[in-house]
Amino acid sequence: MVPGTGLEPASCEAADFKSAMFTNFITPAGVAIARGREFYHCRAGRPNNTRTERPVRQGGYRSGPSAPAPLSAPGIHRQVTKVPDNPLTKTFTAYRKPMTPTIKDVAAHAGFSIATVSRAINAPHTVNPVTLDKIRQSIDALNFRPSPLGRQLRGEHTRLIGVILPTLANPVFAECLQGIDDLASAQGYRLMLMTTQYDVDRERHAIETLREHRVEGLILTVADADTHPLLDEFDRTGLLYVLMHNDTVRRPSVSVDNRLAAYDGVRRLIAHGHRRILMLAGSFAASDRARQRHLGYTEAMQQAGLTPAPALEVDFNAEELAPSVLAHLTRGANRPTALFCSNDLLAMVVMRGLRRARLKIPQDMSILGFDGLAMGELLSPPLASICAPNREIGRAAWQRLLARIGGARKDHALAVTSLALTLPHSVREGATIAALASQVDLDGTLRTYGPAARSATEKPFA
Repeated sequence: MVPGTGLEPASCEAADFKSAMFTNFITPAGVAIARGREFYHCRAGRPNNTRTERPVRQGGYRSGPSAPAPLSAPGIHRQVTKVPDNPLTKTFTAYRKPMTPTIKDVAAHAGFSIATVSRAINAPHTVNPVTLDKIRQSIDALNFRPSPLGRQLRGEHTRLIGVILPTLANPVFAECLQGIDDLASAQGYRLMLMTTQYDVDRERHAIETLREHRVEGLILTVADADTHPLLDEFDRTGLLYVLMHNDTVRRPSVSVDNRLAAYDGVRRLIAHGHRRILMLAGSFAASDRARQRHLGYTEAMQQAGLTPAPALEVDFNAEELAPSVLAHLTRGANRPTALFCSNDLLAMVVMRGLRRARLKIPQDMSILGFDGLAMGELLSPPLASICAPNREIGRAAWQRLLARIGGARKDHALAVTSLALTLPHSVREGATIAALASQVDLDGTLRTYGPAARSATEKPFA
């Protein structure tokens, strides 16, 4: 009898030696009992029931990843690995190797049903806190890790949400992502993130990739929300999604009113006496937000009796202004006196370029950004900007998607019916806008601006 086990020893036939070296299942001749750091082995070739058990010397077994694991955790299935000591004498040592624990093992260890353990993993907010704590202790004790792939293959709810953003280099989208993650992690969901770098082909690839991973829904910002063919397909097939920053009435979305926000910002520049105002933006083909902001710019200029200029499109991902762009902004008698940049990151790039061209901000050029990034207030001078509640946009997009997912499980018609949500914007004054004392108009007339100098025909601007 093996000491301290109550088990009778089994024989270890010489003929079994070769197969014992290469198999991973327990046979009567391969049972090994672990007692602390001692392991019993057998010498093959002895008659049945005459096997001798003796402890292996300290250090006679392998350490590291192949070291034997303790058998203290109940319910864990174990494999047996045979390690030959001396092939010439046909002596080998057998010890048990742990297998990956399952949800059944966790349920047995914690003393609850498999269904309760499943709810604790997938919907912890529905489980009693005391029960949840016990189950989590068992999960930690057994080092249990749920298999997301298994759930996906079984067609279960994956609790996986896809997020597609143009870039993380622009803090706007990082703030949105943080707002999503604040709520998603608290509710037991996982996020899978992909970026497109404002490239339409990468955008399509990202969407297809996330669909292959069986995400339950998408939160995304696309180049053109109104004419996007994949969004049309989602509407037909029922794949749930919510857009961020794409303010469209045709799709479920969360955004500010980009046109109105730009209109308010440009009016502020006009109120400071600026008449030659130019808008800088990224590629209109890559951003419907930039197009809508240009509409707001155009409306404000026309309402003031001014001629709007075509937007100057630059590379969204550029860290420096091209020399030709910088020359257009800084040279010539008719250069602009104020710039409206379609986002704050672009405004920062412009500020650096103007400084290198030895222009002072705001004395020589006023600058207005769009986004309201907190880092803009750390610049010198602090950046004036049209502020969007980016983190709240992410949180609201998550809440709307979760509501759609809940509706889809109850009623498909409810899931596909949704309206756009518009959040309020504001204008941060900053210090990059200054009142223009005088300006030579295109007809050569020197005009003075300011509240006291406005002509009776000019409309006052707030």
